[in-house]
Order: sequence, then structure tokens, then C-alpha cells
Amino acid sequence: MDTKVNNALESLFNTFSALENVPGQQELQQLQNIFAGDEDFMTKLMLMDKVFDDAPQLDALRETTFDLMMINFFAEDAKKLDEDYLDSPEWEKIEDETIERGTELLNLLLYLKECEDEEIEPSLDDYLKEFLLVEEDEFQDEHRIYEDVIAHQVLMESNLEEIARVSQNLSDDSEIKDIFYPLMAFFYDTDPSAESLKKFKNLSVDPAFDAAILELILSFKK
Repeated sequence: MDTKVNNALESLFNTFSALENVPGQQELQQLQNIFAGDEDFMTKLMLMDKVFDDAPQLDALRETTFDLMMINFFAEDAKKLDEDYLDSPEWEKIEDETIERGTELLNLLLYLKECEDEEIEPSLDDYLKEFLLVEEDEFQDEHRIYEDVIAHQVLMESNLEEIARVSQNLSDDSEIKDIFYPLMAFFYDTDPSAESLKKFKNLSVDPAFDAAILELILSFKK
């Protein structure tokens, strides 16, 4: 299992469990075993879903855990397969079958890996323009999904209070609403202090989920 993915998964579950006051350590161990196993991707996904089916108190973490499983597959499992596996009809079929799974967190984690490889500091402007290419005509799907983020880039010059206020006023049909607050807070301060993290939680309407996502991102970046 990839070290960064393991750290992120632990942060996700430990933070959510503590703030939501629900058990999660057994499920975390089960997922770590699944991620580290030798099964194919779709079998791992079936096993992952069973963990969440049996632990409804953790269901809010299901799709972000899928994102981490996907990152782990790219980082670890794909190394054991043919070099061109990710271009194969088999992988294309898997992508088609899982197209509705996961969240936009997957793109952020891929971006952070790229930042590490290229030794650059992550920024919202770079993420939108250089990684997601939202200004290019052929990437208008990304532009639509990230419309609320694009429209509120000025928040990077504001404060956490304003980021929280805007996140709470997003339309319910916004495609980025679920992770808008932790995503924007991360880019606002990619190395927050303990005091800043406390303020982040206090400003959230769903502190267990939001803090779990932010801690996941911060752990993955380390």
C-alpha cells in the first residue's frame, strides 16, 4: 500500500471517527488490508463497498475512500501489471463502470502528486489553469464542475470566515459543494497551524466530514 495513501486514509478515518463519535478503527484496518491485497481493482471495490455497507455510520467517507483506492491503484497496483494496462480495453471498461464513483478529491490528489514530482508549491491558480486546464476549450466539463471555485478565487485573499460563509451559501446543485470548504481552505493555507485547524472546524456546519477531508489532504501532501 502506498505510504501517502495509507497516511491519508488513517487521517480520514481517525478525524471523522473522533469528531462524529463513531467507531471506525476496525473498518480502517479492513480497508488497509483490502488496499494492500493482491485482488484486482473491481474485487477490491466490491470488498470496500461491503465494509461501508456493514458500517453505515461511516458511509459519508465511502466515495472519498474510493478516490484513495484509485490513487493507490495508480501508485502501487498498476506497477504489477503490463506497462500499457491503463490504456487497455480492460481498464477502459473499469473506468466506464466506475464513472459515477468518487469525488473531485481524486483530481486534487493527482495534482498534489504532480506538485511533489515537479517540486512546486500547490496553488489554486496553478491547479485550475495548469492542471485542470479550465480555460481551454476542450476542458469545459472541468470548467463547469469547478465553476464555483473559479468564481470565488478571490477568497484566496480573504479569510477562513469568508470561505466558510461562501461554502454555506453555494447552491445545492453545485457539483463541487461537498468538498468546496476543505478544498478552498487548503489552498488558502497549505500548512495550517493547530489554531487554524481548530478555527476551520468551528466554522464548519459539518465539522466531522470537512475536517476529515482537510486532514486527508494535508496528510497526503506531507
